[in-house]
Amino acid sequence: MSELPAVPDLKKLIREVPDFPKPGILFYDITTLLKDKDGFRAVIDAMKAHYEGARIDTILGIEARGFIFGPALAYALGTGFVPVRKPKKLPAATASVRYDLEYGSDSLEIHRDAVHAGENVLIVDDLLATGGTARAATQLIESVAGAWREWGS
Repeated sequence: MSELPAVPDLKKLIREVPDFPKPGILFYDITTLLKDKDGFRAVIDAMKAHYEGARIDTILGIEARGFIFGPALAYALGTGFVPVRKPKKLPAATASVRYDLEYGSDSLEIHRDAVHAGENVLIVDDLLATGGTARAATQLIESVAGAWREWGS
């Protein structure tokens, strides 16, 4: 993994929305970051620099914002991309997992043929609250015989 390039102060490009989606939650809205061409490029370039040289076969993105960062990073690193979606959104045979969120529960699905044994999979999402979504994605990968490896941050 490479040294990170200089990154501008990206935090000021992220809007904070209090009490969304329910009272007591501080939501970090990245749409303002995505709209900023230099900020978005800096995020993808920094992620690319961090993982460049690592053996990553597939990038897995979690609906919905993992669909923004995941494909962009997959393109930058020259890997494939696998979507993890909400139930009944994928057209072929799927594996499913139910998990707890900070403010409820949800389910995710992956195509059964999306990840194969021995592949190194990088999970990309936009935030980490309780870790439930990332844990669910890991369980999905393991359930379809993929190999999961934590790269650290």
